[in-house]
Amino acid sequence: MNVSPIETLLSVLVAVATMLVIVGVAVLAFLNPVWVGFEQGRSGAVAFTGYTPAQVESVTDSVLSDLVVGPPSFAQTVDGSPVFTDRERAHMVDVRGVFAAFGALVLLALVLLIGARIGSHGRPWFRRGMGFGALALGVGVILGGIVSVLAFDQAFETFHELFFPGGSYEFDPLTDRLVQLFPIQFWEETSLALGVVILVLAGIVAWWGLHERKGTASR
Repeated sequence: MNVSPIETLLSVLVAVATMLVIVGVAVLAFLNPVWVGFEQGRSGAVAFTGYTPAQVESVTDSVLSDLVVGPPSFAQTVDGSPVFTDRERAHMVDVRGVFAAFGALVLLALVLLIGARIGSHGRPWFRRGMGFGALALGVGVILGGIVSVLAFDQAFETFHELFFPGGSYEFDPLTDRLVQLFPIQFWEETSLALGVVILVLAGIVAWWGLHERKGTASR
């Protein structure tokens, strides 16, 4: 079966869009109070902050609202005292900016997938593009998972270096509420769970995209 250069290019674009959408859906699954509260309980946020469980829950719900809905003020208080310092608030504003930019990319990728699906008229390049994109993502997640298991702290540091100004993300767990509310164990276990969800979604999409249907090859 001959594949035109245009279809090859479109298939590559679909592959990239597929990876973005899968990661976006997976991340969205963890941006909720149920998961965050569960992991905070496991990682000892109440003990680290000295807040009551109700206070931790209230502050966290407000932080998630600022992060997802906005506006990103991150001006939470407990008993009239600010939870975060100016540096912590500034970092969270940066985090919100990264989330917003990534969310825009995911929406753009979703629009591209919808348009490509309609424009493909059932031709196999669309399914294969999604399949290979999901397969590549799965391999990348496995490799990244191996690196994280061997050197999570370094991987976490590298991630921050890529997206945030140097030094803006360094906090003291003895005094800074941001890393007390979200300890390193929180990020280790959330990263692991996120990787598993991405792998499951990527596996489903890869099977769907690369499993040839009868009559597909003749189109």
